[in-house]
Amino acid sequence: MTTSLRHAVLLGVGLALYGCQAPGTAGNGDRGIAYEPVEASFTESDCLPARCATVTISALRFPASPALSDRLRRHLLTMALGIDNGEQRPAESWEGFAQAFMAQAEASRRLVPELNAASQARLEASVYARHDDLLIVELDSYVYQTGQAHGLPLTSFMVIDERLGRVVNAEDMLMDGREAAFREALSRAHRRWLQQTGADESFADDWPLSDTLNVAPLEEAWVIHYNVYEIAPYAAGQPELRIPADELTGIVEARYLGD
Repeated sequence: MTTSLRHAVLLGVGLALYGCQAPGTAGNGDRGIAYEPVEASFTESDCLPARCATVTISALRFPASPALSDRLRRHLLTMALGIDNGEQRPAESWEGFAQAFMAQAEASRRLVPELNAASQARLEASVYARHDDLLIVELDSYVYQTGQAHGLPLTSFMVIDERLGRVVNAEDMLMDGREAAFREALSRAHRRWLQQTGADESFADDWPLSDTLNVAPLEEAWVIHYNVYEIAPYAAGQPELRIPADELTGIVEARYLGD
């Protein structure tokens, strides 16, 4: 029997899923882009209860915009692959991810049967902020596989311009030719963060500022979120830098500074 066929048998027989999906309710009345919750949970079967893998989904969908719903789902499922996900393709559905995750969990238990910790994955989306026809959604994933030293948390912002009806990124929000000025403002925010955390020169040398632009444009400041290992070790968690709105005047389109 080939590996791929054995894998199919495991998915079809040994890794049956129990799933539940709750219907959502409108989250924001009749203004802007409507959203509603998506809730689903999956538990591995045919295993000892304390060692059964679980997958929990607490996301959002946009009833009037299937494209935005698909984008949010794909974004979360891509995050679930972890940091080094360039060569992997995300699952097509919550159920598909749960099946693949539990197949991996079952394989991990076979490899190291003495481990008792249960694999778990959580994929979440929630409204982080809303102002001036901007809907900022926070996407969070946490994935732990039995045998790992610790789980991997990841966070990403999805900024929806409700006037345009689409997702915008940092490049869309910056004024033309102002990328260097933005990097300078980001560097100042990074230096403030280093001072606030008491980091020394050795830390700054070992963990330089990353070019990652995971941005939440709030009314009074931009929040730039970094995941573990990007500008600090795992133990430091997920740092957030803040750039006050007045430092972004002339750098960011007024539309994204709370006009």
